[in-house]
Amino acid sequence: MKRGIVHVALVVRDYDEAIAFYTGKLGFTLIEDTYQPEQDKRWVVVAPAGSTTGTTLLLARATTPEQERCIGNQTGGRVFLFLGTDDFRRDYDRMTAAGVRFVRPPSEAPFGRVAVFEDLYGNRWDLVEYSS
Repeated sequence: MKRGIVHVALVVRDYDEAIAFYTGKLGFTLIEDTYQPEQDKRWVVVAPAGSTTGTTLLLARATTPEQERCIGNQTGGRVFLFLGTDDFRRDYDRMTAAGVRFVRPPSEAPFGRVAVFEDLYGNRWDLVEYSS
């Protein structure tokens, strides 16, 4: 049996502002944006540029007060997602120039180079280049 995690749902306030952040500031590719009239929602999928396989993000607009309270805090303030790169300096510099807020500066770790940034809602991410 072969299985894998296909999408991770990320609760967002607004589809268009989330698409703008992930594609404009993080350089992700918009994979799909399809309106689903029966549920009055959109199926919005983004992935890191250059990613040909692997998990994608499903940008899921909050529709209830409970979901709205989770925007930006899906893991209680812990790092939520890990964005791997093959060139840490290139991506760190590009993201910084685009206005991405880093809350922990680059550092060396036993596994490679890492820095922590926040998305537009405050969810924490690691930008990480793993050592070979």
